Amino acid sequence: MGKTTKDQLGNLIERDESRPPPSVILVRPQLGENIGAACRCMLNFGLTDLRLVAPRDGWPNPAAEPMAAGAFDVLNNASVFETTEEAVADLKFVLAATARRRELEIPVIGTDDIGPKLRGLSESGLPTGILFGPEKAGLTNADTVLADAILTYPVNPAFQSLNLAQAVNIFAYIWANSVHQNIPEVFNRAISDAAPKQDLTGLFEHLEEELERAGFFFPESKRALMAQNIRAPLTRAKMTVQEVRTFRGIVKALAEGRGKARVERDKS
Repeated sequence: MGKTTKDQLGNLIERDESRPPPSVILVRPQLGENIGAACRCMLNFGLTDLRLVAPRDGWPNPAAEPMAAGAFDVLNNASVFETTEEAVADLKFVLAATARRRELEIPVIGTDDIGPKLRGLSESGLPTGILFGPEKAGLTNADTVLADAILTYPVNPAFQSLNLAQAVNIFAYIWANSVHQNIPEVFNRAISDAAPKQDLTGLFEHLEEELERAGFFFPESKRALMAQNIRAPLTRAKMTVQEVRTFRGIVKALAEGRGKARVERDKS
């Protein structure tokens, strides 16, 4: 079991501390605004452990708060370390995010593979983390050598520079997208079953009756084909019972008018 927190809608969310998500480690970050924006990106995708290594302007930094945009749990609980070695001391697997080639014997892993790998480590209860370097120059070799693997994004070779918070956001998305069922719960409500065929047939007959009355089926020799062309897309739509009722209401309103419009039509 883990701690509970509330989301922005006030719903309780339980954090399973036996399956720790990756820690995000910002090494010598320069701008408080980027730290705050990184907090927001992290919480958007379920990451909560932020570690700061020797932030240039000290910590806490008031400039971070507006950009955190409500992700104050991440911001206020950030840990601060003097060295990268201290920041990764308790982690079992560490990534270094960099777009530059390194003369180091460290394996490179891509974005397609890292999500499932980190998810598997988390399921095993192993703490992991990822290093992001300072905005101006990125990670040094001394930082990178502490990593078990280098993570690189498929960025444009002619323009590889990513904003720090953007880089964190991509990683956070990769983590969130590594679950088998990645559709948010709020969207997981079951879709209503398609209407029975007899309801659909009733709609077809209703629609075709009104079209017949309006003289749509002309010439008569093409009536069967025209009716088929009407029925085919409506069948593919897999309308629910309520949608069939609504559609029949539309047909009726077009044919007879409704409310005030019907009265005015009768007068004319």
